[in-house]
Amino acid sequence: MTVVSNDPSWWPIIDLNIFVSYWAVAAGVVVMYDWALTLGQEIELIWRQRWSLMTVLYLAIRYIAILFSVINVLNAVHIPQPSHSHLINTLICRGNVIVIYAINGTTVVVTAMLDVIMIARLYAMYQRSRIMLIFLVIIFLAVNITCVVLVAIVLKPIVMS
Repeated sequence: MTVVSNDPSWWPIIDLNIFVSYWAVAAGVVVMYDWALTLGQEIELIWRQRWSLMTVLYLAIRYIAILFSVINVLNAVHIPQPSHSHLINTLICRGNVIVIYAINGTTVVVTAMLDVIMIARLYAMYQRSRIMLIFLVIIFLAVNITCVVLVAIVLKPIVMS
C-alpha cells in the first residue's frame, strides 16, 4: 500500500526534485541536439582521419558523455511504479546503487581523460618543456587521486546500507 503524505514540510524537497529532473532532461536534450548537429563534421574530420591517442580520447569522451546523459536522465526522472514484492524492491534498490556507481565512476574517468587532453595541449603550447610536463603530471595526479578519494568517501555509505 502506498502512503501519501500531505505534510507541507516535504513540498520544497518535492519541488527541488522536480526542478532537478527538468534540468537533467534539458541537459540530455542539449547533448543529443549537439551530437545530431555535429555528426556530419565529426565523421568528416575525426572518423576519416588518421587515428591517434587524441582521436580515441575525443571519441571516448564524446560517446561516454551521451551514455552518461542518458543514464542521468533515467536516474533523475522517477517513473512511478506499482508496489512490488520484496525481491523486486531489492533488485530495484541494487539497480539504483549500480546507477550511482556508474555516474560517479564515469565522472572520474571522463575527468582523467579530459585532463590528459589538456596536458597534451599545454605541453605542446610550452614547446615541450620537461619542467612544465612534470608540473602538469603532478597536478594531474593530485586532482585525480583527490577525485577518486572523494568518490570513495561519498559511495562508502551507499555500500554500507
